[in-house]
Amino acid sequence: MRMTLDELQSLENPRIALLELLSLEGQFYIARLHFETPPDDHEGTLRVLSDKSGNTVLFKSAWQAQSALEELRVLRTDVVHASAYHEMVGLGEEQPEPMRIPVQGPRR
Repeated sequence: MRMTLDELQSLENPRIALLELLSLEGQFYIARLHFETPPDDHEGTLRVLSDKSGNTVLFKSAWQAQSALEELRVLRTDVVHASAYHEMVGLGEEQPEPMRIPVQGPRR
């Protein structure tokens, strides 16, 4: 599911259990929001921050993403970076778990 920043800011007292900042090649970051409870009339608690056209918002840094969402109640923030080395060196088909870096605890 996708959600715009305007939709997010219009929610009454949203609580984000986990904000994942997904690193793309270390150059851009996608904000993936895990709500404690579904934030709207749709099922599920996962949302990807998108623009009004439905395109995923790309941030130039993890800091820029956190700054854009600073007014929200976020319980935990992780930067998530998938490793490309596994497939580069010809290891098996299974994908290793991505590296998770906790960058922020509860705020607000």
